[in-house]
Amino acid sequence: MNNKKRYAGIDSFRYIAALLVIAIHTSPLSSYSEMGDFVLTRIIGRAAVPFFFMTSGFFLIKEYSYNEEKLRAFVKKTSVIYGLSIAAYIPLNLYNGYFTMENLFPNIMKDIFFDGTLYHLWYLPASIIGAVIAWYLVKGLGFKKAFMAAMVLYVIGLFGDSYYGVSEKLPFLKSIYGHLFQIFDYTRNGILFAPVFFVLGGIIARNPGQGSWKKSLVKCMGSFLLMLGEGLLLHQSGYQRHDSMYVMLIPAMYYLFSFLCSFTGGKSLPLRTAPLIIYMIHPMVIVMVRMTAKMMSLQSVFIENSVIHYATVSVCSISFSLFLALFIQKVRNKGSIQDKKSKSRAWIEINLSSLENNAKELQSKMPENCNLMAVIKANAYGHGAFAVSTYLEKSGVKSFAVATIDEGIELRKYGIRSEILILGYTSPLRAKELYKYRLTQTLIDHHYARLLNHQGYKVSAHIKIDTGMHRLGFDVSDHEHVIDAFKMKQIKVTGIYTHLCASDSLSSEDVTFTAMQIRRFYQLVDIIENSGYKCPKIHIQSSYGLLNYPELKCDFVRAGISLYGVLSSAKDQIKTQLNLHPVLSLKSKVVLLRKVTIGESVGYHRTFVASKDSTIAVIPIGYADGLPRNLSSESRHVLMNGNLAPIVGRICMDQLMVDVTGIEGVKVGDIVTFIGEDHGKALLAPAIADNEGSISNELFSRIGTRLEVITVE
Repeated sequence: MNNKKRYAGIDSFRYIAALLVIAIHTSPLSSYSEMGDFVLTRIIGRAAVPFFFMTSGFFLIKEYSYNEEKLRAFVKKTSVIYGLSIAAYIPLNLYNGYFTMENLFPNIMKDIFFDGTLYHLWYLPASIIGAVIAWYLVKGLGFKKAFMAAMVLYVIGLFGDSYYGVSEKLPFLKSIYGHLFQIFDYTRNGILFAPVFFVLGGIIARNPGQGSWKKSLVKCMGSFLLMLGEGLLLHQSGYQRHDSMYVMLIPAMYYLFSFLCSFTGGKSLPLRTAPLIIYMIHPMVIVMVRMTAKMMSLQSVFIENSVIHYATVSVCSISFSLFLALFIQKVRNKGSIQDKKSKSRAWIEINLSSLENNAKELQSKMPENCNLMAVIKANAYGHGAFAVSTYLEKSGVKSFAVATIDEGIELRKYGIRSEILILGYTSPLRAKELYKYRLTQTLIDHHYARLLNHQGYKVSAHIKIDTGMHRLGFDVSDHEHVIDAFKMKQIKVTGIYTHLCASDSLSSEDVTFTAMQIRRFYQLVDIIENSGYKCPKIHIQSSYGLLNYPELKCDFVRAGISLYGVLSSAKDQIKTQLNLHPVLSLKSKVVLLRKVTIGESVGYHRTFVASKDSTIAVIPIGYADGLPRNLSSESRHVLMNGNLAPIVGRICMDQLMVDVTGIEGVKVGDIVTFIGEDHGKALLAPAIADNEGSISNELFSRIGTRLEVITVE
């Protein structure tokens, strides 16, 4: 599973940068203001390509290591895109007479390595060369010295670009740049221009989004204003040979990128692919728009009107790119899932559509103005905290609950921006982290609340009330201490709740006990409000609280096991029937088939002895992956090719054996299902847990961290 944080700010700006590139090549304001068009395309628009370089550097040099696999993968991928782009534009080059130039071969070599075989394609070789230079600079010198070295290259390029007027006046420099321009036409290339932005991206990646977004925005705007002044002065003086490299472009891009890193969260599927496609295809779209306009005699509208021309090219480029990006994403996801399954020995499959269905089903039974609080503790009950939390937040869930502060911090680092309630104990000494990561802490009793209050950090909190479970919480009769928590200077009480310890039972005794808990809690709420305090948001129900007491009017429902589509036990009775779908499947594969003759034993302590000649399949999953060892019994089964096959011998730490005698067509590589469905048959977690004398909650949370999580929709 990919646990990388989703940078929504970066992903969104990709589109803006792509549109700026189109503007550079279509001059959208040229029909109305030459100076306005210069400012847009030759100053503001110059942020586009450095942004793309910084984005690549941000993810490529983010966690630098001496393993060059990431660099090789980047160079290979970019080279393939470059090769395809060169091939795609050959017809246009033929039309333009590109292949009739003098000194064709050396010019082609120069274009391939530096200038691009079409005017916009220089970005791709610059990305490859810039990435390699930046990578080895950081490897050899560290970030600080690498930035200084890259800046030296940038300054050299600067005097062959926007400040070339200075170089022209100095014979020595003019001679040097004359020789350089025989190698490449522009100094905005992979050697002199790109490396500094790759290194800058890597520098920001070491501590992204930590500063104030407001300060970054102000500094970004200030830097761009200074760059505007710089560009206008250079333009007026006639110093510019080209206009890609400005002194103030460096700080402007640093603060712009820092600002964008402040915005994290989920991203829509085509975001990262579509802008690159826009960049690649827009010259082709420009040609098509111009040809179509001429054929329809609409040049005055779609060509001569620069704004309409720009808008038409942009809309066509975006539309085609989104379509192609969605297609690529679909193919890539399908191939990626199959590739992961083929490479993995065992894996957890998470069906995100089922997760979304369950959230909607639960919300449909909640009272008006009651919200779902998704419980993500214990790695989302073994389902993968990253996949579950990010998908639910994108689906509209705005409240989450975890067991520990470290689980809460993990969600923040994934990009979760919604409220996160810590249900368990956190040392008061970690109050600074509670404040820093905007986590809401449960107050487990009055003494704890006082200790937390004395740490000097403003902390949001929910008060836990013990109404009969006798675990965490203020005693329900301790009105004075509960009210005192509202008075604490550093504690901001935003919620109050209790836990119904027998809500999963419909026996008369447990129903009576639960009714007593509910009555006590609401009596305390009345006392708080009668004391002059506005009672904060309340929540009583967990999964079974909603399923058996849906009539309760609360602000939240803490949904745990039900969110994942199962009950704790197959024997549980509930009042409210919902169309919940299991989210998790646990699968592995056959890695070896053995022939065992009658009388031979299999596994530790020879607990299985073949009563006939048998075929035994060896499966690479064991109790270290979360399968309970006491499932070692011929009465416990797995699903294989739609058939139930018994587990034989003792389950080992890393593998187990299954008797596949009589099942036709079993071969190495066949999928084995431990939890989930296969060919219309199902092995469900509640039934499996019942067989081992446990509950689904425990079974799921045992599933080891060794297993890869594969998400499907």
